[in-house]
Amino acid sequence: MTILVNAHTHLYSGLVSLGMPEAVPAPGSFLEILELIWWRLDRSLDADSLRAAARFYVVNALRGGTTALVDHHESPGMIEGSLDILADACEEFGMPALLCYGASERNGGVEEAQRGLAECRRFHKERATERVRGLVGLHACFTVSDETIREAACLARELGTVMHLHLAEDQVDARDARERGYEGVVDRLEQLDALVPGSILAHGVHLSTEEVERCRDAGCWLVQNPRSNKNNGVGFASSLSASSRVALGTDGFPSEMRVEETELVSLGAAHGLSAEDARARLENGERLASSWWSAEVLSTGHAVLATEQLVDIGRCAEKQAALLWQRMADDGARALEE
Repeated sequence: MTILVNAHTHLYSGLVSLGMPEAVPAPGSFLEILELIWWRLDRSLDADSLRAAARFYVVNALRGGTTALVDHHESPGMIEGSLDILADACEEFGMPALLCYGASERNGGVEEAQRGLAECRRFHKERATERVRGLVGLHACFTVSDETIREAACLARELGTVMHLHLAEDQVDARDARERGYEGVVDRLEQLDALVPGSILAHGVHLSTEEVERCRDAGCWLVQNPRSNKNNGVGFASSLSASSRVALGTDGFPSEMRVEETELVSLGAAHGLSAEDARARLENGERLASSWWSAEVLSTGHAVLATEQLVDIGRCAEKQAALLWQRMADDGARALEE
């Protein structure tokens, strides 16, 4: 029986399925999708909405058969202590999870990134448990300086953990690396000594076959997210077939791993990916997870919740979702005024 692991997701997006309004104006590119939707969402999070999102996401992940989560978090308006909120939700329902804060300079420059890395350090040292572990996160290379990438890699090695970041999800990442004087995003990470063995690199849509091989040879994991990549219109990660270290994630979509597998089989057929190889990526989640948890820990993520408790979690999520949508609308109004 395959242990279902979501190798890259965002618990903070747990409320999205509860009626998040469409962006106005409608985004016309991947960068605009980030700016008008996801970065607006993460800026609008507060403790209550993040807690409701995490609990709602974890409960539904468990109900869908997921037994471990690899999360990548951002809430720039509330960095310090944010990973504790996620950890509380995972511990409450017995969900094994790898957590990190995705440090970025996109809102507040280097100081913002420093705070994100400090949250990774604090959580790893003060709060991590056998079930909930800490990684070092970067949002994506195009949102951080070389200095921040170096510091993140050094921190991961100091703490004896790995990095988790978005890589080459869209062509903007490669263009940014070339503008900084590198051959591409992988070359940038290599030159900054930031391909930490065991690290988790999400997406890889716009990596070349050679770049995928270099990530493989460095001992890094790549994580494909077919539903998200299709939804964002960034393409299909054909080159990932050059590595046997490719797992499956949802990038914030509900943690329905069999649905994600089916989507990968369907999309992959048009890109030369066999159904067998597509299914192997789901199975690779268990390989990734086994380097972090024993089989006993992975088997504990099967909380049985009373109907009344599920109803309460859902009601809280709906209440917080309405408040979150209003804050996002306010954020959008302010942006239009500027």
